[in-house]
Amino acid sequence: MIQIEIDNGSGFCFGVTTAITKAEEELAHGGTLYCLGDIVHNGMECERLREMGLITINHDDLRELHDVKVLLRAHGEPPETYELARRNNIEIIDATCPVVLQLQKRIKRQYDENTQFPLLQEGTGEVTHTQIVIFGKKGHAEVLGLVGQTNSTAIVIESFDEVKELDFTNDIYLYSQTTKSLDEFHRIIDYISSHISPEATFKSFDTICRSVANRMPNISQFATRHDLILFVCGRKSSNGKVLFNECLRVNPNTHLIEDPQEIQAEWLEGIQTVGICGATSTPKWLMEQCRDTIQQMQ
Repeated sequence: MIQIEIDNGSGFCFGVTTAITKAEEELAHGGTLYCLGDIVHNGMECERLREMGLITINHDDLRELHDVKVLLRAHGEPPETYELARRNNIEIIDATCPVVLQLQKRIKRQYDENTQFPLLQEGTGEVTHTQIVIFGKKGHAEVLGLVGQTNSTAIVIESFDEVKELDFTNDIYLYSQTTKSLDEFHRIIDYISSHISPEATFKSFDTICRSVANRMPNISQFATRHDLILFVCGRKSSNGKVLFNECLRVNPNTHLIEDPQEIQAEWLEGIQTVGICGATSTPKWLMEQCRDTIQQMQ
């Protein structure tokens, strides 16, 4: 009999839990509730909420809506979304994660300061062009919300390799998407620190969510304890890719699946222990379904 363990540290983070709870509470009152984008990067959970009545829309749909309720998910939104809602008399149910919200405010304060009080380069009289740089996934919902705080002037870098394209003769203020790799962020900091011009200012702000970052060492230890790892995650999840790659690094016998139907019988041949884990967007009930599926396959 194969032993199966579900990682206690996996499952929804605080921000996702809050967003889903708000959606469930609103839907329980009846009426129509829209959600701007997938409430969570997990197809199975989105389908569960759709069956409860949640209607997922995009930004084009939002422009056509008036006098309705719209939930903003944990990823956050740029200022223009709130302005559009005001014009269209849309009631916002704001489920932006508090960590993301604080990051948005910090970036906006920095942008406003740069705009109102531009610095002059000493001895030249020229204005210093301050670069607000965000380490994050281009096009990701959270990153779009962060870039929106800067009137779309922030520079987004997805990986360490892209840091070399920055202008090291001008000031750099570095932030990070909340779910990025802490190790890679520190590599970027070290590179900028060693290449920035003596006349320029460099400041970095560690804005990575610890509820995500702390999962890295925990999930690494979990993955080493089992013959087979099933990482349950929507393929659009940003932090899921980071955590899955960490599992794969320490345990090559790791498979990423979105639902129990993807589990293949041959994976279980000769296996004594299976570990099931997931991303901050993976519901516990889905990991439990994967466990039940394996038990039925034995």
